[in-house]
Parts: sequence; structure tokens; C-alpha cells
Amino acid sequence: MANGAQDGSRLVQVQAPAQRFAYLQAAVDDAAAEGQRGEELLIPLLQAVQGKFGYLPAEDLAAVAEILHVPLSRVYGVATFYNQFRLTPVGKHIIRSCTGTACHVKGAQMLRDALQAELGIAPGQTTPDGRFTWELVACLGACGMAPVIMIDDEFHGRLTPQQLPRILRTYSA
Repeated sequence: MANGAQDGSRLVQVQAPAQRFAYLQAAVDDAAAEGQRGEELLIPLLQAVQGKFGYLPAEDLAAVAEILHVPLSRVYGVATFYNQFRLTPVGKHIIRSCTGTACHVKGAQMLRDALQAELGIAPGQTTPDGRFTWELVACLGACGMAPVIMIDDEFHGRLTPQQLPRILRTYSA
């Protein structure tokens, strides 16, 4: 549907400024082609926003609310309910450090302390240069490699705090 998705008697279309939010119209059209209508479009639109920016800028969330004719609070409710969505920008590389039992027993806290010292940030923060965002996760599913961190899609296991600076340098280029 080139002109937008049909939502009952309403036609859902992206409003001005057209250039800024044109990517949302494409997401509406794609989701509508798969039979999604109305609020069913909310998650696909949020995914489109995050796919474009890496997070959900406030002005784009407002545009989604306007497009779908739903309160902005509903959009924020969904965006904050699902942990796949981010409301703040993230770094170029995402570091996930495991807090699971196997990693805990094998020294994950020492790795977290070393990461904090090396990066100068706490979990949930992004380095000032935008290079790294650090997250704690319950389990990375790599217990046999404990203690383990994941940077982007790459696992680094059986780590010691002394290995971290060298590993982080490989992502600094």
C-alpha cells in the first residue's frame, strides 16, 4: 500500500515533516503488506526507528504516536516494557558482562571491577567517546567459558582482569 495502511476506516499515513519521517511510511507499508493494522504496527514501527538510529529518539516516538493515533504514553509503555528497545543512544560496541552463577563463581565480579576501571563507566552507561556501552546480563549461555563477556556478537571467555585492556584495544580502532 503506497499510501499507508488501512486501519478500519482510517488511513494511517506519515505526516510532515515528510523527509524526516519517510522511513516510517516505508515501515507502515511493509507491515501493512503483511496484514498488520492499527496498534499492531506499534512494535514494527519501533523496530524501524531503532534500526535507523540504534535507539528511540523522543521526536520519533511522538511521530509513531501520531501516525498510529495512540497516546504517546502507550508508545513509551511498549518501548520501556520490551528490553530490545533503548531510549538513549548506545556506543559503537556493546559489552555484555554475565552475572550468572557460573561466571560469579569463576570471578565475574573481578572482571566487572576491571571493566569499570578500564572504561571509567558503570554498567548501563556509555563511554564519553561513544565507543562502548556496558550492560549486565543474567546469563550469556556460555557457562563452560566462565567468566565470560560478550562484545557485540563475539564471546570472550575464561577471562582474567589482566586480559581486558588488550581485548578492549582490539575494538578501539
